[in-house]
Amino acid sequence: MGNTDPLLALRHRASDLMVDIVDYRGRPAHRSTSGGWTSALFIIGVEIAERFAFYGISSNLISFLTGPLGESTAMAAAALNAWNGVASMLPLLGAFVADSYLGRYRTIVIASLIYILGLGTLTLSSMLRIFHPAKCGTACPPPPLQVALFYVSLYLVAIAQGGHKPCVQAFGADQFDRNDPRDRVARSSFFNWWYFGICCGVVVTVLVLSYVQDNIGWGLGFGIPCIVMLFALVLFVLGTRTYRFCLLPEESPFARIGRTLVALARRRRGNLPVTELQSDIERVEETKGLLRLIPIWTTCLIYAVVFAQSSTLFTKQGGTLDRRIGSKLQVPPAALQSFISVSIIVSIPIYDGILVPVARKFSGLPSGITMLQRIGTGMALTLVSTVIAALVEMKRHKSAREFGVVDQPNARIPMSLWWLVPQYVLFGVADVFTMVGLQEFFYDQVPDALRSLGLALYLSIFGIGSFISGFLISVINKTTGGGGESWFSNNLNRAHLDYFYWLLAGLSTMELLLYVYFTRAYVYKKKQEDAAVM
Repeated sequence: MGNTDPLLALRHRASDLMVDIVDYRGRPAHRSTSGGWTSALFIIGVEIAERFAFYGISSNLISFLTGPLGESTAMAAAALNAWNGVASMLPLLGAFVADSYLGRYRTIVIASLIYILGLGTLTLSSMLRIFHPAKCGTACPPPPLQVALFYVSLYLVAIAQGGHKPCVQAFGADQFDRNDPRDRVARSSFFNWWYFGICCGVVVTVLVLSYVQDNIGWGLGFGIPCIVMLFALVLFVLGTRTYRFCLLPEESPFARIGRTLVALARRRRGNLPVTELQSDIERVEETKGLLRLIPIWTTCLIYAVVFAQSSTLFTKQGGTLDRRIGSKLQVPPAALQSFISVSIIVSIPIYDGILVPVARKFSGLPSGITMLQRIGTGMALTLVSTVIAALVEMKRHKSAREFGVVDQPNARIPMSLWWLVPQYVLFGVADVFTMVGLQEFFYDQVPDALRSLGLALYLSIFGIGSFISGFLISVINKTTGGGGESWFSNNLNRAHLDYFYWLLAGLSTMELLLYVYFTRAYVYKKKQEDAAVM
């Protein structure tokens, strides 16, 4: 890009509450020549490729851990939850770096390079012959150094996502002018179609890569995501001339908010004159606005715990069923996750094209329903999905007993995979409400200079949720395994995933009640363009 690097002027002085917008040459951006759907489509394409790469690793990872790495079901689920947790928490660090120092564009480029490095070494670790020494075949456990290389590569991918994930979506939403009425409506649709595009990529991933990994080889199955991520970086750079860029404020917004928190604490103890805070009332309100997000963030954590089961226990559950379609085709267990994505792909056009216009006539809101109403609706649907999962698991246990395969963990239970479809489909419909609602809420309700942080806060819900899930599984496995088979026994026919699902349903019910309580008192951030609260 030579001397037209869009980030050379990032230290240009910006106002405290509004971030300036420029084009790739650093000049004031014009709507006719930059941003809008043209730029957003470039960025959506990049995210589709990135999600293809990420889910190409994560969706079937439990099969790799319990297969070539020889880990137990409980150990593999805990390891996967820990990795997902770290991958979802690191965006907080990535957002800090982007919003304070590098800017979103440069952070995305650097994160993409780390992504490619991590996926490349992950592919290499799965291809080395040392995984299966000739003297003992596949029965040999992989040597510690080989396992270490695998996990280092895996956490490189987590680090890369930490920089990539919060910045790409915020950068995409930045392409719409928040002060233009038409762009505000378009931005709300952007979050819907963003998730629609992601799910299209995920469907292809779980259908194609899970088959490649299970039937051809893990080397190719991990190598394809590496190539796709390289393509994503090229596509992102190609769109540079169309983008709008947010200039960084001269003062780090994190430092500003930190100082305000300290000042509020001193004022509470009576060590700070009232006039010192009154002279900067806007910063105080900005900081209080962030604090108001905490109850909403907290009451979404159990939703994230339930979400974590779709790529772990749901997959292991599906692996015990009859997955044949016709006489020759057998569906890989991880491919069952495609039902979530397919239901999202079907639901988003219905939501955006039918539900929103109808709701808009009654509510008068451009979005049809408020962001918090949308999130709560999805949480209720997730609760129903968890109950269905528990009932289906009870049916699976009954079938195992009836056909005498309880003590044959590798036997296929004569029960069709279609029994699992309702819980996957309802899970996907719930995501259309809660997942997209959370993305828009945490982007919209943070200060303008902290958009990346807002999306990082949204992602951290799933990071903490994964940690909670891993903690619950570890504690329950230890507690229930002392006198016999635990809830998460390697022999799922003697395990009790149904008990775990009922536990999650109970926790989800309590969470939903607390969510309703806190959201009734929530006051939306006031917009320059809106005189009334949404």
